[in-house]
Amino acid sequence: MEIWINPACSKCRSALSLLDAEGADYTVRYYLEEPPTADELDAVLKRLGLEPWDIARLGEAAAGELGLASWARDAAHRAQWLEALAAHPALIQRPIITADDGTTVVGRSEEAVRSVLP
Repeated sequence: MEIWINPACSKCRSALSLLDAEGADYTVRYYLEEPPTADELDAVLKRLGLEPWDIARLGEAAAGELGLASWARDAAHRAQWLEALAAHPALIQRPIITADDGTTVVGRSEEAVRSVLP
């Protein structure tokens, strides 16, 4: 499995601790250093069953600078959201975990992290 993390994030550290405690085999992607492309985000969102605005961290400074809170949340503006998240990865909710079977979750709770364990 792969987990996208920001090491400064307490939810990311908690998810890693749980994966380690369960002996899970995973790869870490430091998504601030290796940002996902818009296409990668699109694929992850499809697996999550979410839209880009659903995983956007609107409290981040970049969100305020871009005026994300006022952006339309519809199909016509979806690509704009994807490009913004790819260009400003700090706006992406974390951690995002993709299991080997393709199951993907935003692992902000213990239950979500456990849901992708084999």
